[in-house]
Amino acid sequence: MGQLTRSELRKKIMTILYQIDVYQNNQIEYDVDKVISESMEIENEFVKNCVYGVITNQKDIDETANAYLKKWTINRLGFTDQAILRLGIYELLYTDTPEVVAINEAIELAKDYSDDDVRRMINGVLDKVYHQKVDHESTGE
Repeated sequence: MGQLTRSELRKKIMTILYQIDVYQNNQIEYDVDKVISESMEIENEFVKNCVYGVITNQKDIDETANAYLKKWTINRLGFTDQAILRLGIYELLYTDTPEVVAINEAIELAKDYSDDDVRRMINGVLDKVYHQKVDHESTGE
């Protein structure tokens, strides 16, 4: 198997985050590295960084999501949708992935794995996070 594209890697990250959510919800002990290695044949820094980044910053990521989800909270979404949204917010706010790429990649995942309403919701949240980030950076605060 050749090198995976970033898009394929994001699909792996989504699967890993989904699996971790399932374990957490069922109070099953798990080891993050083991969950990663079950999905990845070879080690990948991007995958590891994103998975650990989302886990480490999940509280802030979820608060950000909830601030923009109208009359809704991220934990009411399905595990797959949560994983896509968390990864999108993580990439937007915590990595040097170009914003448009972070948003487009999340939307592509949502097209494949989420229904239309949820896809629109994810798109709307990421758009607002992006605009808040850009406004924040332009005012220098």
